[in-house]
Amino acid sequence: MDISLIIVSFNTRDVLRESLQSVNREQGELRLEIFVVDNNSRDGSVEMVESEFPDVHVMRSEVNLGFGAANNVALAAAKGRYIVLLNSDAFLCDGALSLSIQHMDAQPEVGLAGGRLVGRDHSWQPSARMFPSILSDFKVLTGLAARFPKSRFFGSFDRTWADPMQPAEVDWVPGAYSIIRAEALHKVGFFDPDFFLYSEEVDLCRRIQNAGYKIMYWPDIVVIHIGGESSRQIKTLEMSSAGAQLVRWRMRSTLLYYRKHHGMAAWLAKIQELALYHLTVLRNSLSGDPSRKERASRNRNLARLMHQAWEDTNGGRVSPPRPWKFE
Repeated sequence: MDISLIIVSFNTRDVLRESLQSVNREQGELRLEIFVVDNNSRDGSVEMVESEFPDVHVMRSEVNLGFGAANNVALAAAKGRYIVLLNSDAFLCDGALSLSIQHMDAQPEVGLAGGRLVGRDHSWQPSARMFPSILSDFKVLTGLAARFPKSRFFGSFDRTWADPMQPAEVDWVPGAYSIIRAEALHKVGFFDPDFFLYSEEVDLCRRIQNAGYKIMYWPDIVVIHIGGESSRQIKTLEMSSAGAQLVRWRMRSTLLYYRKHHGMAAWLAKIQELALYHLTVLRNSLSGDPSRKERASRNRNLARLMHQAWEDTNGGRVSPPRPWKFE
């Protein structure tokens, strides 16, 4: 088997159909097995796959396992020499699978690689990143990274300074699309299930890199990813219960990642975020401008969520029981 392709789905029936159609178009002569792991969807996703894509192996979960643990279910059954992870809201463009195989076969030192992620309008999305650090978090949280994207210093995390058309060795690539050498995965283990959502692919890339493999970005592999467009809406939801919970989950995973790989840096990550939120509150709370008052209120809420995330994870030491829930 050339490729074991895995898609995790949670209430994404319509885009899941489009994603599977793109896989069928790109299969060509490749020997391919396809897994859909369904995280207890209630929108008819499973029924759609079973009726329209009978060759796909559907694995149902009675609970939402999250991204990493759901992938692990299929990884345990995968027989391909390469594993391809594809988001249910991501669609393969011409040659994506064949080019991925060609590159991996030509470079056996590469353990995991990703391609160029674009929106439906082919607008750029972050596709090749460097490992997070307290300094890079500061540049992102303060807006300096967005303000100076062409600076190698300020734009380091998302490599916004780099030519996106040039291949590069990087630290990690987003989980919307990646190809993994099965040999490397078996050496380092599957996804860490402590990461329910966010940071799981960062952790896996770090472990693969620590095992002596390279992580590569190849821009000739193009994948349309609409998640970049939908995730931007989270900013408008932060004061709602669903949006606040997503932010809290991001904070939990940040603390878990720092504690696992950098020990006391988890505490520094917490203190830094809280300091920036409180400074923003101080700057804006006394203003009569309604937009600035709203900004102050939003940052008070973010500080509250960080305190909750710290308690949820015991300072990044433990992951709350799965499935994480919207409260």
